[in-house]
Formats: sequence, C-alpha cells, structure tokens
Amino acid sequence: MIDRAEIAAAGARIAGHVRRTPVMHVAGQDLGLAFPVVLKLELLQHVGNFKTRGAFNSLLSMDIPAGGVVAASGGNHGASVAFAAARLGIPATIFVPEIAGPAKIGLIRRTGARLEVVPGAYADAFAASEVYRAETGAVSIHAYDAPATVAGQGTLGPEIEADIPDLDILLIAVGGGGLIGGIAAWFGDRIKIVGVEPDAAPTLTTALAEGPETDVAVSGIAANALGARRIGRIGYDLVRAAGIETVLVPDDAIRAAQVTLWRSCRLAAEPGGAAALAALTSGAIVPPEGARVGVLVCGGNLEPDLFADA
Repeated sequence: MIDRAEIAAAGARIAGHVRRTPVMHVAGQDLGLAFPVVLKLELLQHVGNFKTRGAFNSLLSMDIPAGGVVAASGGNHGASVAFAAARLGIPATIFVPEIAGPAKIGLIRRTGARLEVVPGAYADAFAASEVYRAETGAVSIHAYDAPATVAGQGTLGPEIEADIPDLDILLIAVGGGGLIGGIAAWFGDRIKIVGVEPDAAPTLTTALAEGPETDVAVSGIAANALGARRIGRIGYDLVRAAGIETVLVPDDAIRAAQVTLWRSCRLAAEPGGAAALAALTSGAIVPPEGARVGVLVCGGNLEPDLFADA
C-alpha cells in the first residue's frame, strides 16, 4: 500500500517538472456560504489538471522501451502523459473516447503525441490501448490504478498540509480513485477527507457499498473526468483504510459551482474540477461550526475551448 515515504520520494522526483500550485482563501459570502473556504488551485497545473503529477512520477521511475508509452484516458490523463512524455523526449500514443470532447482532444494533439479517438467511453479507450500495448511493446501508464500514478497524485498532500496547516476537512472529487487514494495515503485519519462524486457517476460510493469489483454506468457533465466504471483497487484500499466517506451531487449543482467559481473567483473550472465545491454550495455537506474547510479544484479543461481557434 502507498505510504508517506513513497509520496515524499515522488515529490522529490517530480520537483522541477510540475508546478507547486497556490491556494486561495475565499470569504464565505463570495461563495454563498456561511464560512470561509480555502481552495487548492490544481487547475493551474501544467495542462490544467492534477494528473500531470502522476504522469511525471510514472515516466521518471521506469525504464522506457523503444515502443514508448501508451495511455488511455477520458482526456486529462492523456494530456498529462502526452505533456510529460514530450518534455522528457519519450514517444507517446494516447487513446481517448469520443466523450473526451474537443477541448481535451485538441490539448493532446498540441503536445505532438499520437492520438487515437475511440467510440464509446473510457473503458473502450482502455481496451484499445491494451491491444496497442500488446502489439508494440509500449509501456502502459494507467490513469489511476498504478502505484507510481497514485504516489504522484499524492504529492498534493504535503503541499496542502504545508499551505493549510490548520485544515480540518478536505473535499476531493473522485473518478477512478487515484487522487483521493494518494491524498488519503498522506493524511491518513489526521483530517476528515470527503470524496465527492456526480450522482451520474457514483463509482466509489457504489464500491464502498457493494464491493470494489462493482461496475457502474456513468454519464453526466463530468463523465470525461470522473467517469470510471470501476474504482481502482489501490485507491479503494487507501480510502477504506482512512475511513473516508462520500457524497453525491447532481449535475445542476456542479454547473452552479462552476458558475460560482468563475463569477466570484475568476476561476474557469471544468465540471470535474468544480464537483468538490458543489458539495458545499448545494448543501450536500454542512461542516461543523468553526471547521477549517479545504476544497481541491482539480481541473480546468473546459468545453468549449474558448481559444481553440487562436
């Protein structure tokens, strides 16, 4: 199981390759809340999302074969692997489903990676990537269920701890579980961590109720970021060990949180990036009075891409 030592090693490994993203202290009234919130702005990471951490940690901790690397992704992981591979001079092939959308597909293309767009959802892109891996000998970089990926995402933990030392509650959006698992590995039960999922993609919530081998149907406005059909086993085990609970939020609450982040903070978050805040602004979570609350804003690759033609 991933531990703090592995996360610290990952942090040292990726230093200089990723950004240490800032936090923003926001008054409650700016968000329509009765209490202040601290936002961790990981949407300001390279290529607009946290997965760049896991991508660099994976590539820097393995021997790369002549066939290069391959990744399947709903969009953000593929962009992150493509970006990291380009920076390190490694050939990359990325498989994404059609639902990745033009903004994320365009982002991957701009890295120079070879891109394959597959009909269907993430699971279909992953199956196609596995065929490619077997045929070419490329090494696969998993989006959320590999130790190096999870440890890389977990490097957010020490940054949050250093910048918000009095934190009581941290809200994290959940897709395949690599992000929340990595951060849980850092904090353990020292703070309360809440996983936030769209009610149209209740992957972790279902796994905690019915077991980690359970598949769910996914849809909704955040499906290209939080649309894993089955939770990653590494993240699941870390979440269970830390006693993490989850809440579900509807699409309209996620969209409202996006609007709030833009109007109040001038932050352009994608739906998956705004989902964690939606748990607060919708009232799905009401923190105890006086609690110090943090929210991870994890992605900013919007549809439509306002500068696609630039």
